[in-house]
Amino acid sequence: MRAFAALYQRLDRSTATLDKRAALVAYFRDARAHDAAWALYLLSGGKVGGARRKIAASGELRAWIAEAADLPTWLVADSYDQVGDLAETLTLLLDDPVESAPDRPLADWIETHLLAVANQPEPVRRAAVEAGWNTLPASERLVFNKLLTGALRVGVSQRLVQQALAELSGIDIARIAQRMLGDWVPSPGLLATLLSAEELPEDRQQPYPFYLASPIETDVAGLGPIGDWTLEWKWDGIRLQLLRRKGEVALWSRGEERLDGRFPEIEAAAMALPDGTVIDGELLAWRDGETQPMPFTALQTRIQRRKPGPKTLADTPVRVLAYDLLELKGVDLREQPLVERRAQLAEVLAALGDPRVVLSPTVDAANWDDAATQRTQARERGVEGLMLKRSSSTYQSGRRRGDWWKWKIEPLTIDAVMIYAQAGHGRRSTLYTDYTFGVWDGETLVPVAKAYSGLDDKEILALDRWIRANTVERFGPVRSVRGEQVFELGFEAVNRSSRHKSGIAVRFPRILRWRHDKPASEADTLAQLQALAR
Repeated sequence: MRAFAALYQRLDRSTATLDKRAALVAYFRDARAHDAAWALYLLSGGKVGGARRKIAASGELRAWIAEAADLPTWLVADSYDQVGDLAETLTLLLDDPVESAPDRPLADWIETHLLAVANQPEPVRRAAVEAGWNTLPASERLVFNKLLTGALRVGVSQRLVQQALAELSGIDIARIAQRMLGDWVPSPGLLATLLSAEELPEDRQQPYPFYLASPIETDVAGLGPIGDWTLEWKWDGIRLQLLRRKGEVALWSRGEERLDGRFPEIEAAAMALPDGTVIDGELLAWRDGETQPMPFTALQTRIQRRKPGPKTLADTPVRVLAYDLLELKGVDLREQPLVERRAQLAEVLAALGDPRVVLSPTVDAANWDDAATQRTQARERGVEGLMLKRSSSTYQSGRRRGDWWKWKIEPLTIDAVMIYAQAGHGRRSTLYTDYTFGVWDGETLVPVAKAYSGLDDKEILALDRWIRANTVERFGPVRSVRGEQVFELGFEAVNRSSRHKSGIAVRFPRILRWRHDKPASEADTLAQLQALAR
């Protein structure tokens, strides 16, 4: 635990990416194999507890610390409200033990101390938690509490961890990223397998790391002749890879989730593909005979249904619009130019002849001005803009600037009133940075969006001071504030939704500016937002 706590401190205190990577390399080089596996799991976003492995709920932790520290519950709640992070609050409310226990491996703390009591009666779980509190010094107790709350955020992305492992081992980062996709268990042999120079049988069961486009922030004319580029519509669906290998079909989302059983019509269609085929594309809800896809909210009705019934299949049919071929007959095509991969993809899908898996069309444009004109029609087509891909580009991994760009349409906007605020996480855990916004429905402000980004540091500090001085009610970590501050919000689309109180769902909301010039009474209405909905 001591070595991982030291790593956590170094990562948390550093803002330099190279320093963070150096810290990761040093840790993975020297750590016990089993500890390193758990560290990799945690730094990649994995959690120790959860709904299926209950160790301690946040309410239990607050109650237990109140008794352990001999403090009233209101003081614990107020401390949590001020600190903003439960793990840090728990750590600060207890003194260090007079004598620390001998160092204990991270894997031992997790597997034989915490997971061993998961789902046990409350006294058993509490005893395990208090044993950690009573024996660990502050730096290690903070990490212990982070394991309990699942809030291990230290400004480290999974990509940075992969870069460190690639630097340590000399293994291609794309291979490491591929092996880390999907579910895996932190075991003593994990790191050795992950960093093996040999091709492993499991490598054939995983998708390839996704290649991600970057938003273009300059004049597209600077990209050079338009003839060097392949233009496609930017679809608003679920990015996935379709794998047809060894007599089986697997659908993998960009979120590294295998979607078995959720889209049986796509799996059935893909069974007719040649063995050893991997296609990159977009899953969309799309009715036969329609010229554009259904809204994303329609697709959401199927995402969590592991075994959709006949009515769901009929109401929300889906199709894959394929735009890249990564493997054919077991041969990795990623190093071939895009233009060659697409030509082979077109042949494969023509032979398949199934409307459930079709080629994503290219957009013909005589020049960049013509492309810009067509881009303005995107919203009417039910898409988000254009994708610009260099025709000679290879299929890389992660977000690599230069060859793939997304040229999205300008966002829709509304002026909304902030009605709730909540503290952020990590470095922003002491500031109110998570906001809920509402629009007018008659005389009432109805919540329609949450946003966490768009303000600079100076604005965040000013707004935090205003929130503290204008709180009306508190609901745990959430504050209800006076409906006075107006913000311009941007978002990609508006859809009708029965899942939301307002009947409206907005896509990717973010703050565009703080409207100091506008009173709350002049903010937009729910009717105006409904008029934008599909």
